[in-house]
Amino acid sequence: MKVRCFGIAREIIGSDELIVDPNAAQSVEELRKLIIQTYPEFEKYSSFMISVDFEYAKDSFQLTGKEEIAIIPPVSGG
Repeated sequence: MKVRCFGIAREIIGSDELIVDPNAAQSVEELRKLIIQTYPEFEKYSSFMISVDFEYAKDSFQLTGKEEIAIIPPVSGG
């Protein structure tokens, strides 16, 4: 499955897209753990969100591998 990357996520991964074996992560929680395991720098950004089909997804959301997935980095504003 393809995971789009923005902001600091793109910098950490070194690409605007991450390819993940659909069998490696069947839920958003498993995907988040896989991302942190593969790219430990994400531990610094524990508040990063994952969107599925353009909506923030809960960790319990089950993935099929056909969704539009993106890593949404933490944002700050003033």
